[in-house]
Amino acid sequence: MYVRRSAGSGGGLSGGRIIVGLVVAAFALISYFGSSVYNPITNENQHVNITPQQEIAMGLQAEPEMAQQYGGELADPTAKAKLDQVCQNLTSKSDTTKTDWPFQCHLLADDQTINAFALPGGQVFITDALFKKLETEGQLAGVMGHEMGHVVARHSAQQIAKQQLTQGLTGAAVIAAYDPNDPRTQQTAAVAAMIAQLVNLRFSREDELQADQLGVRFMAQAGYDPRAMIGVMQILEKSSEGNSPPEFFSTHPNPENRITRIQDAIKQQYPNGVPTGLKP
Repeated sequence: MYVRRSAGSGGGLSGGRIIVGLVVAAFALISYFGSSVYNPITNENQHVNITPQQEIAMGLQAEPEMAQQYGGELADPTAKAKLDQVCQNLTSKSDTTKTDWPFQCHLLADDQTINAFALPGGQVFITDALFKKLETEGQLAGVMGHEMGHVVARHSAQQIAKQQLTQGLTGAAVIAAYDPNDPRTQQTAAVAAMIAQLVNLRFSREDELQADQLGVRFMAQAGYDPRAMIGVMQILEKSSEGNSPPEFFSTHPNPENRITRIQDAIKQQYPNGVPTGLKP
């Protein structure tokens, strides 16, 4: 049976979708911008909607699975002792002492995948493949300081809040624009999803650069020469030559884009030049 739909009824449905979309968008924006927490280490107000205790619990829950993906913990007491010493220096002599994050450093057995990463709440990891490429204790401090920077800056919590915001706005756009009788609205949904991905990618890159700056600060405070982090970038850049770049580059900006920012952070930390006597 053919039913003729009047123009008025279609307009009413469209108007209703727009109202619902606006309500969803307003809720997403209020939820995001209404949750502001001051971070004394980064000296900025952050939009996060989970507590530090929740972050710690998330990290502890995910730690066994993440470790297993990289072959579990490396059974090398000498290497593990070296890592523990560096992490102890960072967590006892830098601004990380002003936080309540229970840092734990993990050396993973994977000797093929060059990577380092941190989970929410203080779980920090480095693979054996990257560990073996580092030439000095200072370089190791640079890598671990960078990952601790992610934890201290609460980047995971920020990303969760941003993803919820972009998902809410994307959903609102789809609801408002969707018309089952018009296939063009499917393109609108695809464009909205792409914009959300681009926004989160940009934030992620900024987080990485901020973690570099914090890593420079932490390692310098712990007595390491922050220029060692430039050496890490050079090692990673050399490792990227060939057809299979390190997994590190899937989540971190390329080294050539970071060295200048690291040099700027070093100058900010030591405006009169890096003093002598620091561990390389």
